Amino acid sequence: MSDRLETAREIEALLFAAAGPLTAADLAGRLPEGADVAGALQELAARYEGRGVVLAEIAGGWRFQTAQDLAWLMTEERTEPRRLSRAAQETLAIIAYHQPVTRAEIEAVRGVQASRGTLDVLLELGLVRMRGRRRTPGRPVTFGTTDAFLEHYGLAALADLPGMAEMKVAGLLSMDLPSDFSVPDPSLAAADEDPLEEGDTPQFHVDFLGEEGA
Repeated sequence: MSDRLETAREIEALLFAAAGPLTAADLAGRLPEGADVAGALQELAARYEGRGVVLAEIAGGWRFQTAQDLAWLMTEERTEPRRLSRAAQETLAIIAYHQPVTRAEIEAVRGVQASRGTLDVLLELGLVRMRGRRRTPGRPVTFGTTDAFLEHYGLAALADLPGMAEMKVAGLLSMDLPSDFSVPDPSLAAADEDPLEEGDTPQFHVDFLGEEGA
């Protein structure tokens, strides 16, 4: 057996047992020195192409998952996730496409005041995080998405964020959003922020029975 095939076999075992995606660096750290991780991943991807389980790159890491065209088979086996309110969907989309973004900037895009509960829900669900503080008067906190956001929506990186139509189908946006709602390219966002300081941690005030406001 060639070195690449053996490495592919070892990676297959690691990914099968992992609780979440593993990056190439994670895999290299567990394999013998000099292992051809990139080549082995290509070997595995080709081997599983067209099968019921495929190798997918998610949030910068790799995992095995059900082939997309067979997802309907899993419907009855899934636990129904908590549905986000329209306000939370819009806020999440704005953060994804404008990050790093402050609360005031979210409100400016949405045209309404952002409720504390909406952001807290997204923070507690792990879909967004506090990134830093904007280099402007008052040093407001900036928000951005997390790897959990990428993993939840099946994205390898932010560059793979879909257009508005695809976002609606994926559940990222409400189907009845205002016609003037826009989602710009996140790669154009300015990163004029400083790292968070000690003590800059989110405080959750989530009402799980009634968080449906703006």
